[in-house]
Amino acid sequence: MELDGAKVVVENINVECEMPICTPVELRKRFPSSEKHIQVVHKGQTAIKDVMEGKDHRLIVVVGPCSVHDVQAAREYAMKLQELAEELSDTLLLVMRVYFEKPRTNVGWKGLLNDPDLNGTFQIQKGLEIGRNLMLDITGIGLPIAAEALDVLTPQYIQDLVSWTAIGARTTESPCHRQMASAFTSAVGFKNGTSGDLEVAVNAIRACRNPSSFLTCSVEGQVCVVKTKGNPHAHIVLRGGSDGPNYEAGHIQTCEEQLRSVGLPRNIVIDASHGNSRKDFRNQPAVLGNIADQIVSGNNSIVGVMIESNLSEGAQKLTDDPSQLKYGVSITDSCLGWEDTKQELRQLRTKLKDVLKSRLPARSESQ
Repeated sequence: MELDGAKVVVENINVECEMPICTPVELRKRFPSSEKHIQVVHKGQTAIKDVMEGKDHRLIVVVGPCSVHDVQAAREYAMKLQELAEELSDTLLLVMRVYFEKPRTNVGWKGLLNDPDLNGTFQIQKGLEIGRNLMLDITGIGLPIAAEALDVLTPQYIQDLVSWTAIGARTTESPCHRQMASAFTSAVGFKNGTSGDLEVAVNAIRACRNPSSFLTCSVEGQVCVVKTKGNPHAHIVLRGGSDGPNYEAGHIQTCEEQLRSVGLPRNIVIDASHGNSRKDFRNQPAVLGNIADQIVSGNNSIVGVMIESNLSEGAQKLTDDPSQLKYGVSITDSCLGWEDTKQELRQLRTKLKDVLKSRLPARSESQ
């Protein structure tokens, strides 16, 4: 429009371009889930909810790369993990961590869905295609998937393949993410804030478990209002914070008391990485050992753990030449290598296999 004879622009002055992509339903048609995929996802969702409700004695273990950047390595990891999952299935419920979006405090690679070519070109439709196809491959071998819901539109493209969902520490306080999570069929874990504050996550759980109405986009690509029933399987994930770890017995007791005070089930998942490992992947085994000792000593509220793990240990920097990256090594947070992961999970099973069943009656009563 013109104002005082001069052309005035009041919107989109910072938009360089708009790039339309396919609708969620179009992507789902191009990469459809079969009856087998649906069975695997449903079995995973149901088993996780049964653990939360005190019907399944097993410990949930969300394990895998910090963020997937190489689909070939992710497939290889999934094959190894599926074999181990069957071996340990009497005690541990293994769910592969398949994270495609990387929340950033400032700048950096934003994940496979956003930047699949690792070069800042942001070929998002390509990322969605690669990501969904990988998820089909993983569920196709019988392995349930855990994912973090970061972008509020991404779930319409891939959420039908997710058995457990995380809301990260930086988005737990977001009303949009709390509303979105209230619509998910999967159980949803809210991480405590980056400071270590628990109240943010407790408030998020309460909000998510209640009915909500919000504006979003349907799988058909239509802007719509969604009304939800609330997600009864929202729970807390302790990941430590800037003040230090929060996985030890005293921390767990404090968390239990906060959950109890507002009438929430005492379901706690502990992230062995991030603040709880003091950002050193080599500390994750010590965290797992402490958790196992707490359960052996009578803890009834710890229902799961999270582990950052890859084919090879450590991490590497993403450079201008992605072809030089080492195979199977994280480009985000440092991870345990596969051999150490396998050893730790076998040890975890050995410690807990005779304990978890005995605590089931107490867990059932606490729900």
